[in-house]
Amino acid sequence: MSEGSKRVIVTVIGEDRIGIIAAVSRILADAEVNIVDISQTIMQEFFVMIMMADMKRASLPFEELKRHLNAKGEELGLRIDAQHEDVFRFMHRV
Repeated sequence: MSEGSKRVIVTVIGEDRIGIIAAVSRILADAEVNIVDISQTIMQEFFVMIMMADMKRASLPFEELKRHLNAKGEELGLRIDAQHEDVFRFMHRV
């Protein structure tokens, strides 16, 4: 993550169910990570969400936050991933 950017992109994909947004938001809130933007939709039976979050005041290092999100994904039967904004931008450039 560059010095200027402390933002991460969190993606969530899986079968729709009650409580997905709450579960992911709880992990971020517990780590003092601020959700800057969120977009979610249902594509047929699949829940798809992308969040941009700011880690400036985070109480956990990025790798630990990522482990917490991955564990919650396994628990809920979802794929939850997080990556630094810089990496996301590099991977999705045209």
